[in-house]
Amino acid sequence: MKIPRLLLLASLTLALSCASTSAPPAGVGGGVALTLETLITEPGLRPEGFGPARWLEDGTGYTALEISDEAVGGRDIVRYDPATGASEVLVPASRLVPGEGEGPLHIADYSWSSDRGKVLIFTNTRRVWRYHTRGDYWVLDLSSGVLQQLGRELEPATMMFAKFSPDASRVAYVQANDIRVEELATGEVTRLTHDGSETIINGTFDWVYEEEFHVRDGFRWSPDGERIAYWQLDAEGVGVFNLIDFTAGLYSEVIPVQYPKVGTTNSACRVGVVASDGGETHWLEVEGDPRENYIARMEWAASSHELVLQQLNRLQNENRVLLADARTGAVHTVLTERDEAWTDVVDDLRWFDGGARFTWVSEREGWRHVYLVSRDGSEVSPVTTAPHDLMSIVDIDEEGGWLHYIASPDDATQRYLYRIALDGDGEAQRLTPADQPGTHAYQVSPGARWAIHTWSAAGRPPVIDLVSLPEHRSVRVLVDNAALAEWHGQLARGTFEFFRVEVEPGVPLDGWCMKPPDFDPARRYPLLIHVYGEPAGATVNDRWGGEYYLWHLMLTQLGYVVISIDNRGTRVPRGREFRKSIYRQIGILASRDQAEALRVLMRRWPWIDAERIGIWGWSGGGSMSLNAILRYRELYHTAMAIAPVPNQLYYDTAYQERYMGLPDSNARGYELGSPVTFADRLEGNLLLIHGTGDDNCHYQGTEELIDALIASGKHFTMMAYPNRTHSLHEGEGTRRHLYQLLTRYLLENLPPGARPAAE
Repeated sequence: MKIPRLLLLASLTLALSCASTSAPPAGVGGGVALTLETLITEPGLRPEGFGPARWLEDGTGYTALEISDEAVGGRDIVRYDPATGASEVLVPASRLVPGEGEGPLHIADYSWSSDRGKVLIFTNTRRVWRYHTRGDYWVLDLSSGVLQQLGRELEPATMMFAKFSPDASRVAYVQANDIRVEELATGEVTRLTHDGSETIINGTFDWVYEEEFHVRDGFRWSPDGERIAYWQLDAEGVGVFNLIDFTAGLYSEVIPVQYPKVGTTNSACRVGVVASDGGETHWLEVEGDPRENYIARMEWAASSHELVLQQLNRLQNENRVLLADARTGAVHTVLTERDEAWTDVVDDLRWFDGGARFTWVSEREGWRHVYLVSRDGSEVSPVTTAPHDLMSIVDIDEEGGWLHYIASPDDATQRYLYRIALDGDGEAQRLTPADQPGTHAYQVSPGARWAIHTWSAAGRPPVIDLVSLPEHRSVRVLVDNAALAEWHGQLARGTFEFFRVEVEPGVPLDGWCMKPPDFDPARRYPLLIHVYGEPAGATVNDRWGGEYYLWHLMLTQLGYVVISIDNRGTRVPRGREFRKSIYRQIGILASRDQAEALRVLMRRWPWIDAERIGIWGWSGGGSMSLNAILRYRELYHTAMAIAPVPNQLYYDTAYQERYMGLPDSNARGYELGSPVTFADRLEGNLLLIHGTGDDNCHYQGTEELIDALIASGKHFTMMAYPNRTHSLHEGEGTRRHLYQLLTRYLLENLPPGARPAAE
């Protein structure tokens, strides 16, 4: 049954209209109705953050950025005493003015020298793939007042990852894939590497390392400042994927990106050590083919003579912790982590006890636990042993003998702060108060006396305060987001509920459900499912949901029920088996879980209109939306897939091979996990959306799917955003256009509003 045309037009008008006054129109349920124009253009809907803040090394205070005097402009760097709240401007914006007639530098980021006598300012930044990692650097000497630009002879905005030497007399940085060291007193620059090129990458990374191992800064000063260790990647032979800009001018422009697709050649990776005043690089003698192994982590091993590395084999089911002699290059293994599925890179390897031991996180017992490992690897002892997952280490308080970490033993949708004795004796203590359900994050001071604490929950904007530990007493609120909370409280809202649904005996999945403000269980409602479903993330989180949440809230005001479910394989604290059960069957088990969960909910909730069920998602969620409507066409009637990967063979080596293995050994898995395989099954409404400049999930895959749909005589709707990347945020009006498109497509193909149960 189609929605009456007059009602459809009214719904379209309400959803797509622009608020012409300061107050949005009244909504159903006595509250305020959201409009897309308000959602997209109102800056007050984005929560205020805090920082970047830096704890001082002695733990006696922190520094933060604050807007300076209007006459000067810019931002000051201010020191705060956590106990008293007393503040002191350490770096006024007036001292960051490069020359006469110029305003102060815009501070994108900053770092202190170890003696706090100098501050390094990152400014004039440029985006490299995901983040702004190129720009200009300036050093302010607080005692002399001299503001000094680094790399003055270099092209603007081409420097990366500048860092003070331990004695703050020099700064090292990467420029054009080479590492340079600049003497602050003289401005003399020493070039440590000389072979940087498009394919020889020193001190930073290629596309796949940056995207999948989250590494960008690729060099490290030794603690004594005498050496610099760095990654070098040789991308020769890595396949080139050409992005095409059709709007560049009269003729199109080709943008080549070296991108290793599944089963193809990776960059060769090695680590070298060079004297910080120049000379020959000494390469570490790491075993194994450098193109068939990854060096995913490298740091100095609490020593100026040894380095610690994490080396993954290509299948990523083995992670070797290596100690390397920086003087000789000799390498030996101290710990090996293996898994029948895949192993994870450990970001919580931290040295303590004078470098005699380090922390290690492993799932070897079925849960993510912390272990203490002796420097030679001969002793491995657990710190946490309870049957639940640790999510991340927050801090090690050696003096107090505590390890602070994030976990949520009883509810996978939430995150709390715990501490446990470093020796593992006794039970863990929850420090986050019991009356603060939701998601918590902490920036803990050295010595663990204080923490900058961020807390939000579903439908509750973030509040940032300073707390004292371990009692978790709120000392002062830093950001309250009160205006956003007040505005949100005025909106017409139905209930936001978390639920569990069992898809197999003993396999419950977490989900949330948002209902219309005037929900009536005796009537039937259209259901929209928001999905991600892949191992890189999750959607069912008890925290402020931002843009997605507010758009979903707007849809509930129009008469939709919106839900989301985390299937097996998503990154949630539910144990190793839950997360890794999808190995070699990405897109298969997950879409089955989603479909079975929907079937159970349709039996549980008779108010779901079985003829009006839709699903939408982005990236992996786009792929999952395709798998849903193509594999389970009897359940889903409308799907909106943004930036999907219709063919897993077109994605990158590091991600896809980690979860699927090599295509030669799992050809059937790759075939059955790829939505394009089932293009001929389409029966419902399908909207495909993709940016043609997407360097991550290439537009190529969507074009292959389009070809398959055409060959099968299937009709669908397609929107290509010229030159937009994976995030679809570039260009004037893009975000507004995207949400208008999504909303209009739903209103036309998944009609909103309640219907009598008899219909």
